[in-house]
Amino acid sequence: MASATSSVIKPDHDASRAHLIFTDEHEQLRESMKAWVQKEVFPHRNEWEESYWPDSILKRAGELGYLGLCFPEEYGGQGGDYYYSLVRAECLSYSGSGGLNMGFAVHTDMATPPIHLLGTEELKQKYLPPSLRGEKISCLGITEPGAGSDVAGIRTTAIRDGDEYVINGAKTFITNAPRADYIVLVTKTDPDKGHDGITLFVVDLKDEEGNHVPGFTVSAELEKMGMHASDTGELAFQDVRVPAENMLGEEGKGFYHISWELQGERLVAAAGCVAAAERMFERTLSYAMEREAFGRPIGRFQAIRHKFAEMSTQIEAAKQFTYSTAWRFANGEYPVREISQAKLFTSRMICDVADECIQIHGGYGYMKEYEIERAYRDARLNRIGAGTDEIMLEVIGRSYGL
Repeated sequence: MASATSSVIKPDHDASRAHLIFTDEHEQLRESMKAWVQKEVFPHRNEWEESYWPDSILKRAGELGYLGLCFPEEYGGQGGDYYYSLVRAECLSYSGSGGLNMGFAVHTDMATPPIHLLGTEELKQKYLPPSLRGEKISCLGITEPGAGSDVAGIRTTAIRDGDEYVINGAKTFITNAPRADYIVLVTKTDPDKGHDGITLFVVDLKDEEGNHVPGFTVSAELEKMGMHASDTGELAFQDVRVPAENMLGEEGKGFYHISWELQGERLVAAAGCVAAAERMFERTLSYAMEREAFGRPIGRFQAIRHKFAEMSTQIEAAKQFTYSTAWRFANGEYPVREISQAKLFTSRMICDVADECIQIHGGYGYMKEYEIERAYRDARLNRIGAGTDEIMLEVIGRSYGL
């Protein structure tokens, strides 16, 4: 450390900085993936708001190795650590499309990890390689018309019939569902046992010709406030048959399996919130330096300058909390309290930042042309998806024995 008496130390706010969890390899991925997103994804952000992001972009990501970053090489992955998921989420924030980012995250960080962690070798070999190549698209089926946060209240059943299970029920708000080839499905194998009657299955939704399997239908494609580039479906299962070997983990242990899976999902969601908030901050800062009022850039006014100071502090606090919790998770801990806190804090933070960015843009922020209104709409889902604020508060409160 330099001494103030030996030399004058001046702050360099733009200097690059080493990080506790990211190596040179992580940073190399960040550089290459960010460049790809900016070149091949970002230019299409407005088009995909009207037509959904195309399957071809997932396949392209698979060709470049971006889908299998954290999966073993024997299944077509790159064998990287958990931090690569955070880098991927941060790079995707440059897409300008929250809907695309969410669709990718469901595939890479929500639906495929349970197959890797809980599936038999046969299931891994069947589903992971084509998924990591982007040739098969996945979705995760938890929420139902009458059950969301209360997972024990789901009514979709899977009843054993010889070497198969017969599935009946409905799911809703399922990202990627209208296009998905398969679903990781949360079911009740024993409706009378509450949490101990829940079992996970990987269920094919399409046959080899690309047609929906008998008994499965997308009963509705849902229109949403935000995330317009992402397709979201309501699903119906009527006597859909699935082989018994498609069970993930143990029968009756699905609640505990999915609870573990949700922890990694929530951390990636937190990282995505931080990155998306940074992109909004950068865009708004550029606007504030260019937009003039009363003869000078609006960013030079104290009222606006202090907004940026507040936002940057919130973003940095959220980032460091997320990173430190990710370090614990990646090193074998199960810090559910801190993961819940990070998810709660970052999802509220991004909504606060989005609101301030709209305010700084003024009337232009309310116009689609500046795209900050889209970021505002897309951000709001973070306080609902992957665990609502209320559920996070409940988990945190109960962790103290209350």
